[in-house]
Amino acid sequence: MLWKIIGVVAVVWIALTLVGALIKGLFPILVISVVVFGLYLLYKAISGSDNSSVTKL
Repeated sequence: MLWKIIGVVAVVWIALTLVGALIKGLFPILVISVVVFGLYLLYKAISGSDNSSVTKL
């Protein structure tokens, strides 16, 4: 029974480590993409074009 508990704790620890590494690695990409998309929307709002649909990238 003790080995099962240790095994479950080890699996959970490894899973959280992997998820943490993925979040740490992908967070800068997420921030950059949000900034670029915001700048794109700002450009479209300022340009005053007739086609103001965001869905047509």
